[in-house]
Amino acid sequence: MQHVPVLLRESLELLAPERGGLFVDCTIGLGGHAEALLREAPGARLVGIDRDPRAIELAAKRLEPFGKRVRLITGKFSEVRRLLSEVGIERVDGGFFADLGVSSMQLETAERGFSFQREGPLDMRMGSSELTAGDIVNSYQEGELVRIFKDYGEERRSRRIAREIVERRARKPLETTRELRELIAEVSPPARRARIDPATRVFQALRIAVNEELSGLEKLLDQTVEMLDQDGHLVVISYHSLEDRIVKHTLRNMARGEVDETTGRTRSETRVIELLTGKPVRPQPEEVAANPRSRSARLRAARRL
Repeated sequence: MQHVPVLLRESLELLAPERGGLFVDCTIGLGGHAEALLREAPGARLVGIDRDPRAIELAAKRLEPFGKRVRLITGKFSEVRRLLSEVGIERVDGGFFADLGVSSMQLETAERGFSFQREGPLDMRMGSSELTAGDIVNSYQEGELVRIFKDYGEERRSRRIAREIVERRARKPLETTRELRELIAEVSPPARRARIDPATRVFQALRIAVNEELSGLEKLLDQTVEMLDQDGHLVVISYHSLEDRIVKHTLRNMARGEVDETTGRTRSETRVIELLTGKPVRPQPEEVAANPRSRSARLRAARRL
């Protein structure tokens, strides 16, 4: 199974692992970024977190040569504070890293149901959550489907697609990725199909809803910045505008600070981070050519003050 870490060189430059200390990879995946960090910085230690037990299993094999420098934890990144506290970690001096993309392992495993390019059940769970994409498609009211497709997928034809889903499921539940993809294609105009597969945004929206990704991201940012020691770094890679917007605005607000009317502290006195990236870092053309999945990646980074 091919696994190509996205924006690897740029991630390491901004994490600066040569400083040593403890680093936390909140989305360990198959361990590509973690392995590179540990090789580059012999004095660094790493905790890896992932909600997918299969990812933890594969990362453990990859990172086995680093022995006690690595500790892996199964859990959601939105609960990073609790997960680290349970193993005795309250502060992180090196940095936090999060790659928010779906891993190649998840996409290429048809029975996970993440990809409309492979026929499988409408699942899309990254971890052990009980809700599946099939549950949403076959039981949510039309209005809620419209909201999910519009808010999480920025899909312009949310109403038409939701209406067709409700009509079809009344006759027979939608069970596979192929069935849903074909339904979406039938209600989308040919011109749009030529530019981008019309299933792209709907599948993205369902995955976000199943895994509560956006609300989890807000919690991740708040908790990681709070746990960082002075000069600790935070690096986040996102893959669509919804994620990037949350990262951008959250970090910008933390870097700007706010006037505290109670204590009289100014914005400069309440700033908690310094932005290390004024604009998102994007992959170079040669990386996109070698790994097309990297084309939508955006990296933002900050340093704790």
